[in-house]
Amino acid sequence: MEYKRFGNTLVVRMDKGEEILEQLQRVSEKEGIRLASVSALGAVNDLTVGVFNTVEKKYYSNRFEGPFEIVSLTGTVSTMDGSYYAHLHMSAGNDRGEVFGGHLNRAVVSATCEMVVQVIDGEVDRRFDPDVGLNLFRF
Repeated sequence: MEYKRFGNTLVVRMDKGEEILEQLQRVSEKEGIRLASVSALGAVNDLTVGVFNTVEKKYYSNRFEGPFEIVSLTGTVSTMDGSYYAHLHMSAGNDRGEVFGGHLNRAVVSATCEMVVQVIDGEVDRRFDPDVGLNLFRF
């Protein structure tokens, strides 16, 4: 991974074999990012995405292997109990034009991932909401 900072914006290139969530955490902690918006595109060959069942309050994940183009990767970096916390969603398309997506659990770059991290001045922490079953922004 390499990146360059332009004011409050980081332009990041992740390389083949790197895991996206791990690299985002690495750059966020190195740069002291407490709040940001994230977007990216690229290619992956191993991804796990999930869907939250609001009735059961449980995530169901699906793993996909093979060549995939990132159609959309978007999310936030914030904190929970003062520590790094990322919440990303991703959709990726295969060679038949089928697209799969959801809450990003894991994605390994197969060629490159081009990410833009827009740092927001401030901090928004999260806390677990037992009624919803998720870690929500706490203002």
